Amino acid sequence: MPEIKNYTLNFGPQHPAAHGVLRLVLEMDGEVIERADPHIGLLHRGTEKLAETKPYNQTIGYMDRLDYVSMMCNEHGYVMAIEKLLELDIPERAKYIRVMFDEITRILNHLMWIGTHALDVGAMTMFLYAFREREDLMDLYEAVSGARMHATYYRPGGVARDLPDAMPQYLESRWRSKKEAARLNENRQGSLLDFTEDFTRRFPGYVDEYETLLTDNRIWKQRTVGIGVVSEDRAYQLGFTGPMLRGSGVEWDLRKKRPYEVYDRMDFDIPVGTNGDCYDRYLVRMEEMRQSNNIIKQCIAWLRANPGIVMTENHKVAPPRREEAKADMEGLIHHFKLFTEGYTLPVGEVYASIEHPKGEFGVYLISDGANKPYRVKVRAPGFAHLSAMNEMATGHMLADVVAIIGTQDIVFGEIDR
Repeated sequence: MPEIKNYTLNFGPQHPAAHGVLRLVLEMDGEVIERADPHIGLLHRGTEKLAETKPYNQTIGYMDRLDYVSMMCNEHGYVMAIEKLLELDIPERAKYIRVMFDEITRILNHLMWIGTHALDVGAMTMFLYAFREREDLMDLYEAVSGARMHATYYRPGGVARDLPDAMPQYLESRWRSKKEAARLNENRQGSLLDFTEDFTRRFPGYVDEYETLLTDNRIWKQRTVGIGVVSEDRAYQLGFTGPMLRGSGVEWDLRKKRPYEVYDRMDFDIPVGTNGDCYDRYLVRMEEMRQSNNIIKQCIAWLRANPGIVMTENHKVAPPRREEAKADMEGLIHHFKLFTEGYTLPVGEVYASIEHPKGEFGVYLISDGANKPYRVKVRAPGFAHLSAMNEMATGHMLADVVAIIGTQDIVFGEIDR
C-alpha cells in the first residue's frame, strides 16, 4: 500500500475566520496539524515609512488605522513618545480623559474580540450582543471627535477638545419610528459624562449575559479548554504581553507595573489565568471588561468634580483657540504654520509603551531635530502572538486553528503596519 503523505492546505485569506488577510499554510496529517506557517504582509501599508515623511502631528491619524479596533490606544502610545521627548507636561484633566477613553477602547476591543471569537467557534448570538454595546461606545467616540472610529482625538499636549455637554440625538426616519427614537434618546438627554455613567451602570449586566451564554456552555468549553496551551515560561520566551501573558499566569500589566497618566491613582485588579489555554484567556478578558468599567466610573467621578483645560498652554505644540484663529491675524498664521510645518523635537531617541487591549503597544522614535521623525518603529503586540501560531496549533485539529486565531485577538493593521 502506498504511504499516506501529508498534504498542504491554504487557510485564508478568503476564509471568514482568517479575520481579513491572514494566510495560514497548514501542513496536515489527516485532520491533525503538523505545521502552521502564517504568511503576513497582505495589509502592509508602510505606516512607519509614511510617518517619516510627515510632520509629527500629521501622523496621529495613521496610528488610528494600525489596530483599527483599538483606535485611541494606538494614538496614546505615539503621542506619549512625542511628549516624552519634548518633556511636555499635560493638564490633569486631559490625563483623566485619556485614561477614560483608553478603557472605553479596551471594552470596544474586547467586545469585538468576544463577538468574532464566539462567532468563529459557532456561537452566533454573541456577535449580535457585543455589537449592540459597541454602538453606544462608538457614539462616545463620535461625540468627542466627530468620527465613529478614526478619532485623532489625542494630541501632543492633551486632547483635541473637552468633553461635550450634549449627546447626539436619534431622529425619526423611515427606519425609526418616533417612539423608537424617543426610547433611544432617553439616556442621551444629559452630557457625555451622564451618558457614559448610564452605560457603566448597564454594562456589568451585559457582561453577565455573555457569561451566561458562554462560561459554562459545554460546547464552548469543549472548543476552548486545553486548546492552545502556553506555559508561563514559554509565554515569557515568546514575547507575549497583555491577556495572552496573563492567561498563562503572569501578573504583568503596564498600568500597574509602570503606571502612566493617572493609572497609579486608579483602583483596579489584574485578572490572571492558571492553565494558559483559550478558556483561561477568555476568562481574563471578560474580567478585564469589568475592571475597565470600574476605572471609567472613577474617571467620571473625578472629571465631574474638576473642570479645567484639556490642552497644554505651550503654544509651540498647542494650536490657538478657534476664536483667536478666526479673529486675529497672528492666530491664523500660528494655526497655519502649526498644521502645515508642525514643530521640531530635540535630537534624541525615545520609547513609550502603553497597556493596549492586546498587550504592550510601544512606539520607538528617533528625532534628528527636524519637524518629522528620522525613524519610527511600532511594537505591535499581535506580531509576537501570531509568531507563536505554529507552536500553539501543532498537534491540534483543523477546527482548533479557528479557536487559536480567535484567542490571539489578531488584527492585521498592526501586524502588517
